[in-house]
Amino acid sequence: MTNFDFLVKDKQFESFSGVAVAAEKTLHIDLSTCIINCRRAMEMAVKWMYSVDSSLVMPWQDTLVSLMNTEEFRDIVGTDIWRRMDFIRRVGNNAAHTGKKVTEEQAMLCLENLYIFMDFVACCYATEYEQGAFNPELLKESPAETVPVVQVPDIDLEALMAENAALKAELTARREEQQQTYVPKPLDISEYKTRKIYIDTMLQDAGWTEGKDWINEYELPGMPNKSEVGFADYVLFGDDGKPLAVLEAKRTCVDVSKGRQQAKLYADLLEKKFGRRPVIFLSNGFDTRITDNLYPERKVATIYSKRDLEKLFNLQTMRTSLNHVVVDKNIAGRYYQEGAIKAVCDSFGKKNRRKALLVMATGSGKTRTVIALCKVLLEHGWVKNILFLADRNSLVTQAKRSFVNLLPDL
Repeated sequence: MTNFDFLVKDKQFESFSGVAVAAEKTLHIDLSTCIINCRRAMEMAVKWMYSVDSSLVMPWQDTLVSLMNTEEFRDIVGTDIWRRMDFIRRVGNNAAHTGKKVTEEQAMLCLENLYIFMDFVACCYATEYEQGAFNPELLKESPAETVPVVQVPDIDLEALMAENAALKAELTARREEQQQTYVPKPLDISEYKTRKIYIDTMLQDAGWTEGKDWINEYELPGMPNKSEVGFADYVLFGDDGKPLAVLEAKRTCVDVSKGRQQAKLYADLLEKKFGRRPVIFLSNGFDTRITDNLYPERKVATIYSKRDLEKLFNLQTMRTSLNHVVVDKNIAGRYYQEGAIKAVCDSFGKKNRRKALLVMATGSGKTRTVIALCKVLLEHGWVKNILFLADRNSLVTQAKRSFVNLLPDL
């Protein structure tokens, strides 16, 4: 008996129900196989949803991360379930592609999160749905016999969509009606489990290695408390032995801002000890924010990798003032082009902003203005990589030619 037996009873779920059952049965045999099967079952269920629900619009590619991140899909599953799914995706990627060690706690949480997602799918699309709850006691049962290897062929999403085309109107209407009856199952776990499962997974996904460049419960004397000693939840170190970041963790139901003052005190002590102020991350496992010593605290998608943090510090040391920039008039010689570039530099420099928008008419020299701006920012050490976008191939070709001619060394 497994938590996923309810899926087997409905024939329309047969493409992924067997993989979900196999995931649970392999928990005590091979943790990596269990997690990979969780990810695979989830991916198959997501693709099945796209094939039967007319509200879901296919993105530009059919990879799991693309399918999960469309606006329509996120609206249907909701924030909490999406976060659970993203955890399965991250841990599954680590297990399948990096060979990094996975833990039993991660595997068990993958199974629980997969159950919540599959329960939602059943609620929305099953002909007969009975509300259930994940039973962790079932995970303690070792399989009575060897679990057969489930051979899962790659899914041809186009073929699957063609096969289920006739069902789209019916199942979309069913989902719109039955979704209203779904009872959310919010996640509420302890601070310790948040650190050891969700945040650890984010760190592993970003390439950090526990005990090597990431230290748990790092002791810091000098804290303003009775013992005069504090323990930073995480400190992330660079190859030079100096801290790149300090990370303060809060349990999932707590606003990450409640750890802000504590993290600041840890950063103060680390700066005093090592002579460099680390970046501050605040996270509760889902919501992650950064204070990078340049800009006000802001939300980020995940914790930065070591390479990205080192690049951030390198850029900070390379930067020079944008107060008195000299615009190359051979590239952008019109007065309003020079004014636009200086306005952007003023916005980045004096006003400490992270973005700027120039609205320019056809024929006013947008490409030349951008090239001259790039040159200024490169010369003053403010940028290292530049992404130039245009909405037609011909414009991309034209812009590339202009960059090559005007900045041949770039």
